[in-house]
Amino acid sequence: MELIPLYTRILRVLEKFPKNYTYRKETEKMTKNRLQVVKKNENVQAIEDKIGCGQVEELIIQAKNEISLAEKMLIWKPWEKLIQEAPSNQWTWPPHK
Repeated sequence: MELIPLYTRILRVLEKFPKNYTYRKETEKMTKNRLQVVKKNENVQAIEDKIGCGQVEELIIQAKNEISLAEKMLIWKPWEKLIQEAPSNQWTWPPHK
């Protein structure tokens, strides 16, 4: 099944993130869970039912998107300190307040 190598690749990419980074911890947890489900079930319907996030084709797209995001985040390094202080009104709406 195509999901096993995709989930394995996600886990390999996540190993490059800091261990305490929330994105790594949560994505690892979800991916390991999904990998277990796929390994324990040969029936596609059972996999879809147990994961509960769409059809296998959608799970493949989700996994590919997760790989893409994780690889981009390795470049962006959002866990590092900001280069400059964030604007004080960064999270206010409307932004002109």
